[in-house]
Amino acid sequence: MLSLYQSNGLVHWTDREIRLRDMMQAHFTAEISAFLTNANPAWDIRRVEAPQLTPREMVSEAYGPEDIFFIERLGEAQLVLRPETTPSTYAYMAHLLNSHAKVRMPLCVWQAGKSFRREQDQVSKHMRLKEFWQMEFQCAYTVDTANDYHAASLEPVRRMIEAMVRLPTRIVPSDRLPAYSQVTMDVEVDNSDKWMEVCSISRRTDFPQAARFATKGGEVREVAVLVLEIAIGLDRCVYNWGVADGR
Repeated sequence: MLSLYQSNGLVHWTDREIRLRDMMQAHFTAEISAFLTNANPAWDIRRVEAPQLTPREMVSEAYGPEDIFFIERLGEAQLVLRPETTPSTYAYMAHLLNSHAKVRMPLCVWQAGKSFRREQDQVSKHMRLKEFWQMEFQCAYTVDTANDYHAASLEPVRRMIEAMVRLPTRIVPSDRLPAYSQVTMDVEVDNSDKWMEVCSISRRTDFPQAARFATKGGEVREVAVLVLEIAIGLDRCVYNWGVADGR
């Protein structure tokens, strides 16, 4: 990881680090897919890539002008560089559920890509990057599901990350609880300088539609939806792997 610009929070990644990030992405996908399908073989797991340019109205109001990189207006729409991938994933999930009769919950859609935030200028070791790689799994299921996917995911995700970064990890309550979340827990890594958050695991309540099921009588039953969100900072995982490697 190289800071070559005269601006904090913008870094170059080397070939070795890029290959490591790709390897982590593949491993995390396989592990989380295995966790979900072991808990319930009915999980439908898919990947999507969405534009980094996002209409402002799709972005949570929790991100204010001090957080977002504004780009331009196209007619009445204002485009921004996305601060997170969730809205675009939700849009694709809703598209699948509304246009494909065979797609049912539980449904997991994930994507990995860049997000952008106006972070405060800090030295690189704090990893407050303005342009960073996120990997987010949005796992939607109905509220009447017997499995507590959130609680069951905590230890497997912690072990998965610890195995890759090769440093001690722990699970702690998040120091911020977003309005959309019933509970958010963080996975932190001890890199000898600090306990650094590398992953957050939330039970979200903001999926934009209910699940619909046809009854035997031909009526449509609607059931509220919860979302297990597993959000991993790939850049931070790569950085901590480098710490463990003495680089």
